[in-house]
Amino acid sequence: MHACYHTTPGSYEHTMEIKDGGKLALLAGVGPMGLACINYVLHREDRKPALFVVTDIDQTRLDRAASLYTKEFAKSRGIDLRYVNTGAVEDPVATLREISGGDGYDEVVVMAPVPAVVEQADDILAFDGCLNFFSGPSKAPFKAPFNFYNVHYASTHLVGTSGGNTNDMKEALLLMGKGMDPAGLVTHIGGLNAVIDTTLNLPSIPGGKKLIYTHINMPLTAIADFGKQGKPVFDELDRICKAHNGLWSVEAEKYLLANADKL
Repeated sequence: MHACYHTTPGSYEHTMEIKDGGKLALLAGVGPMGLACINYVLHREDRKPALFVVTDIDQTRLDRAASLYTKEFAKSRGIDLRYVNTGAVEDPVATLREISGGDGYDEVVVMAPVPAVVEQADDILAFDGCLNFFSGPSKAPFKAPFNFYNVHYASTHLVGTSGGNTNDMKEALLLMGKGMDPAGLVTHIGGLNAVIDTTLNLPSIPGGKKLIYTHINMPLTAIADFGKQGKPVFDELDRICKAHNGLWSVEAEKYLLANADKL
């Protein structure tokens, strides 16, 4: 969010940040980092968009995101939050532009290194719109079409982001201290014994972040599968997590540390 920028007519100075009260789109936005982005946008205190559209082509993941970060909570924060399955509409660009009121979006954040998603992001930028390419491609010759007519006449522009700085970490800790819960990112729990296999097979393991406790012995287990293990410790973890909307929690962590097999 901090890396986005906009221009001022007649000036060569760039104004950093998203537009307060503007229109923000998050494409391919319900993976682990997309969920973190949604969480942050809804909880930050200094500025926020008036319209926030999150897209993906996986309805199951969209539904999970909508259950964690609800439209009702967003509305209480003054944000009109929309979840859109772009795989279920005939013309995603036309649909997204219609939702924006026809003008497009001040910021479009791309969360997947897919040329078609980058091109879609370019097509829905508003005047002076900023395309933020967050998702890093794994191969160097990654290319996607970009409308340079709009760069010249509509002041559209591009920025790339990866990671953060010390101030970002301080801000994250401050917001978490005020109630921004990062648990929605975590889908699997394991012990130190699970690190090697998890690391080697990470691309084939579905879900979000894998949380490892380095001083316990526990196979990597999806939170959703706790109740299928047939063991008392997992049964109790399943009960605790279900009481927390299916999420990992401080209560679950305390129980795990008190009852798990130690290394």
